[in-house]
Amino acid sequence: MPDPFDLDHFLAIPRLSGLCASGDGSRLAVSVSTLGPDGNDFRSSIWGIDPDGLAAPRRLTRSAAGESGGAFLPDGSLIFTSARPDPDAKADAKDKPPAGLWLLPAEGGEARLLLAPDAGVSAMSVARQSGDLVIGVSEHPAATDLASDAAIEKARKDAKVGAILYERYPIRFWDHYLGPRDLRLLSVDAPGATDVAVAEPRDLTGSTQEALVDPGLEIAADGTFVVVTWQRTARPVRSDLVLIDRASGKRRELTDGDAQYWSPAISPDGRSVACVRVEFGTPDRTEWATLWLIDIASGVGRRIGASFDRWPASVTWAPDGTALFVLADDHGNTAVFRLDLERDTSTRLAGDASYADLCPTDDGTTIFALCSRVDRPPFVARLDPRAEDQTPTEIPSPVVASALPRRGVVERLVTTADDGTEIAAWLVRPARASAKKPAPLVTFVHGGPLGAWTGWHWRWNPHLLVQRGYAVLMPDPAFSTGYGKRMVERGWGRWHERPYTDVMASIDAALERPDLDAHRTALMGGSFGGYMANWVAGQTDRFRAIVTHASLWDLRGFHGVTDFGPWWEQEFGDPYVDPSRYIEQSPSAGIGAISTPMLVIHGELDHRVPIGEALRLWTDLRRHDVESKFLYFPDENHWILKPNNARLWYGTVLAFLDHHVLGKKWVRPDLL
Repeated sequence: MPDPFDLDHFLAIPRLSGLCASGDGSRLAVSVSTLGPDGNDFRSSIWGIDPDGLAAPRRLTRSAAGESGGAFLPDGSLIFTSARPDPDAKADAKDKPPAGLWLLPAEGGEARLLLAPDAGVSAMSVARQSGDLVIGVSEHPAATDLASDAAIEKARKDAKVGAILYERYPIRFWDHYLGPRDLRLLSVDAPGATDVAVAEPRDLTGSTQEALVDPGLEIAADGTFVVVTWQRTARPVRSDLVLIDRASGKRRELTDGDAQYWSPAISPDGRSVACVRVEFGTPDRTEWATLWLIDIASGVGRRIGASFDRWPASVTWAPDGTALFVLADDHGNTAVFRLDLERDTSTRLAGDASYADLCPTDDGTTIFALCSRVDRPPFVARLDPRAEDQTPTEIPSPVVASALPRRGVVERLVTTADDGTEIAAWLVRPARASAKKPAPLVTFVHGGPLGAWTGWHWRWNPHLLVQRGYAVLMPDPAFSTGYGKRMVERGWGRWHERPYTDVMASIDAALERPDLDAHRTALMGGSFGGYMANWVAGQTDRFRAIVTHASLWDLRGFHGVTDFGPWWEQEFGDPYVDPSRYIEQSPSAGIGAISTPMLVIHGELDHRVPIGEALRLWTDLRRHDVESKFLYFPDENHWILKPNNARLWYGTVLAFLDHHVLGKKWVRPDLL
């Protein structure tokens, strides 16, 4: 009998991210996160991968602080960020240094510290040919250089000042408050081969009334200029592309606020910028993403890939500049497409799995990528940059095959909604499920709402439930990406209509199978999926249990407390002018009809869906005598990231499902 796949196995699987390749394709590096010695955190390190798959993966870095963000310099040196201590620092230096910029020579040996800003390095882009860098560093507005920034921060700490004066919006982002420092872009000259420290970085941001928030960032191959996404908070909310000359610091707008622009990619010859352009939405018109190409000299942009009916997530240039490699969700996977610029046609290179971190080699013969499947965590793969619908070649990586799930059966289900639209879903079920012994069904509703169930999931993993005997259905209802613009239009501004009926139609179709038990069902969702879980609870009592994580409960109140309320006005309108859409679609209106037992889960540090949503939901459930529990994480945000908290999350969810779906005695998880 195969080894069981339980939470211990799950947490022990190495987690790969941030694949990078040297330009000549002779070296690969990837960040690998594993459990720390005490099992309370994840530790990351960078591993070298043999592109030919002949040599075993080799660990390149090691420190208690961990390393991430690897990128190769032209000479083969590896640059990365790490909060490891400076070996040359004085003994009385602070115990917890920030994330500094480090360099590991191509020939190996000890890494050396290049730069250690007081607030750490939060973003980085390396020029492919020159080796120059642009980095993101937070500094106090009054600072003139890194030293003065450190002095200002020390003065605040010495005075025990934590207060922040805000003069701009937004003031929060996902899991943290912005300020008192502002993110700035600094130019760093290519590091030399010797141990000489890099020169003082130059500020490229200049004076501005707009804060940089989570910018897309790329430096030209020759290091002469940078293109960055600059978020504007005026209505409508938008993100423009700005070109910054590295020598002079002069800025030039490449876009003029007519849409949102993301994921800039500079052409190999430095003459064009490809990006994702998202048209503004209104309550009556769906926002939609297309591919865009901007001529840098003239500033003129045009749409490319006119027939490409997918939501592009990122773009990467082919080394000869004749094509773009595009990642986009496609029928339950994140596929790789090649867009030929001369013919304006697209070819799907690989659509059998979910891909990330595309790394084309300079000779145009290979694309390296991370690849995952619903039943397989990320691994390193090789693709041909021209072959259509190919199967990737796996390259040995640190993931141990024995740690992977073996007992679940993964299937693709498709049903038809009443308007003729096909609704697809992944079904993961126990191999032993049968008509004589049907498996209870738990449905996962994905977040977003723009999103889809693709690839491997660390936060919502169906195999942990399958090991417990449940089947898991993961449908892609209206609003899901990977099925064209019409699928998004079906859900836009009407969360309570087609997304809801599509989920129910997918469940009904799945339960026609004799190996699934229609009498023992539950539903779970997080973020938008949590909104849907709450909405379902007020519409039907068919489920034995509902789990709602980081969920929206009252949309009118949510608008004012989420980290970026104006985003939602594109879909629901101005709530101060017409709040009707917010009110009509709030699950809170259905509180009087809820009778299904509910498990509410939320993190205090969640600023996208603030804790107030859970508190209101919890209060309403208790006031209306609904059987319910509230799992609260004071140290987590929108996601549950810490290993022991993940243990408590899954332990509580499974105990709740076992009690209500299987009829077992409620067993309170240890430590809670």
